[in-house]
Amino acid sequence: MSSSNTTSAGAADAPGGRAAPTVAAPEAPTVAAPVLRLRDIGWTVGGATIVDSVSFDVRPGEFLAFIGPNGAGKTSLFNLISGIGPVSRGTIELDGRDVTTEAAYARARRGLGRTFQTSSLWPGMTVADHVRLAAQAAEGRSYRVWSRAGTYPELVDRVLARTQLAHRAESCAEALSHGEKRKLELAVLLVGEPRLMLLDEPMAGVSAEEVPALTALIRSLHKEEGRTVLMVEHHMDVLLELADRVAVMHHGTLLALDTPQAVMADPTVQQAYLGAGL
Repeated sequence: MSSSNTTSAGAADAPGGRAAPTVAAPEAPTVAAPVLRLRDIGWTVGGATIVDSVSFDVRPGEFLAFIGPNGAGKTSLFNLISGIGPVSRGTIELDGRDVTTEAAYARARRGLGRTFQTSSLWPGMTVADHVRLAAQAAEGRSYRVWSRAGTYPELVDRVLARTQLAHRAESCAEALSHGEKRKLELAVLLVGEPRLMLLDEPMAGVSAEEVPALTALIRSLHKEEGRTVLMVEHHMDVLLELADRVAVMHHGTLLALDTPQAVMADPTVQQAYLGAGL
């Protein structure tokens, strides 16, 4: 009787006739789904294109900074991402869900938080009151029914301690320095526990002495708490310290998107943005 010439997988040429151990193929690395995905986003007003065919993905825990000349479309793009103003074309996804037509409050409930270039604090209200009011809004309660005394004490203490404002809890917001006002805006933002934060020029108006502390706070919110951050910023030293990638906007388009070092070395970027001395 003739023997078979075939061998089973893993049994070839093993010493002593024992089957050679099989080696499993390495698993493909897991790639996390984007927190934010933009595809061909555009915004046209009165025949003028403000944002033109912008597409990119943002990874969980990434810090993406935006630069570009004034009027390049950076803030307009943030408005579209956060739901302030309608998108003319394209799609926006948060955690894989199409939110292109969702209102700003709905996106906020999905974990998107936003600050603005100019301060939006309430005159005559204390630092702690701002946090209380934000907590009330996060619960869906009307601003018209406002009860100050004793509300949200643990939340107020926790958020103000996190933003180094505990000692200013009973100070009026207008008495704060520019750097402290920016910290208060972050405190209000943190009430909603955002996983994705859009910060629009947080260093604007902040004194040189206060920039390092504010930079350190933003870094800790990103690195220590794992929040994803998109930030518009003109302070290049801050940008280089914080950003994983840099997006360059020019005339409403995305001119470049790469590491800070690669972007700074790009001749096209140097001509369009850095060469302008902005």
